Parts: sequence; C-alpha cells; structure tokens
Amino acid sequence: MAAAVNITIGQLADRTGLSVSAIRYYETQGLLFAERSSGGQRRFLRSDIRRLSFVLIAQQVGFTIEQIRQQLETLPDRRTPNKKDWSRMSRDFRVLLDEKINALTQMRERLDGCIGCGCLSLAKCSLYNPKDQAYKKGAGPRYLLGDTPEQGSK
Repeated sequence: MAAAVNITIGQLADRTGLSVSAIRYYETQGLLFAERSSGGQRRFLRSDIRRLSFVLIAQQVGFTIEQIRQQLETLPDRRTPNKKDWSRMSRDFRVLLDEKINALTQMRERLDGCIGCGCLSLAKCSLYNPKDQAYKKGAGPRYLLGDTPEQGSK
C-alpha cells in the first residue's frame, strides 16, 4: 500500500484558495486534522483538499460548522469521504436544504402581506393578528417564524 502524500499548510492553502488562518480555524473546529513534522510543522493529506472542498460547498449552501462536523464525524478514521459517503451525506443535506427552501418560500410569500405580527403592527395587521393573537404563540415575528394564524396558541 502506498504511503499517504503529505502537503504543507501553504500547499493546502494554494490548492483550496483558503488562507492559512482559515485552514487553522477549520482544524481547531475538528473539520480536518494535521500531523506534525519532526520540526513541528503541520502536514496534511492531499485528500484534505477534497475534505476542505466539501466544507466550503456545505458552508456556501448555508450549513453551519457544527452540521458539517457532524457529517464528517460519521467517517471512520477521519478519512476523506468516498463516493458512497458523498451520496449519504448529500441525502442528509438534501433534507436540511428542503427544510430551508420551504421556510424561505413561506417567508417570501408572507413578506408582501405581513411583517410577522408581534413586531411593528401595520394597520393591515388586524386581518392577520386580531387582538394580537400572535403574541400568545411566543415572542418575535411569529408568522414569519412558521406559526400560522389558524394554529392554536402555545
């Protein structure tokens, strides 16, 4: 079996487009792991290029560091995801993305008619929030947070 090829943090930065400080941050967050050379310098696997690419893509679509870490922690021995892993992870992320898309779609549909009730009270709000019923559901813009006027109070 061939030995893993190690690269420096600078080489990893060049390949990923990330700054060295960003790579160090991701390391402190448990998203990748460096080994140390005899001189104490960080050395990464070439496969960490793909691992960081996954992190960047996941962040770009709105996932948190914690959500990304949870996915990467499912991999044995901190390895880089293979095709089967990517398929499973993408299914998990797809569920979360669908939830975000639904929430954003609901918000977009409600923005024209209501600011969420419980905040600034437009004259029109009496149609959506008679007698300030939204307040009974909790603080904040309840209808933009997912509650509906038809739901009972909390």
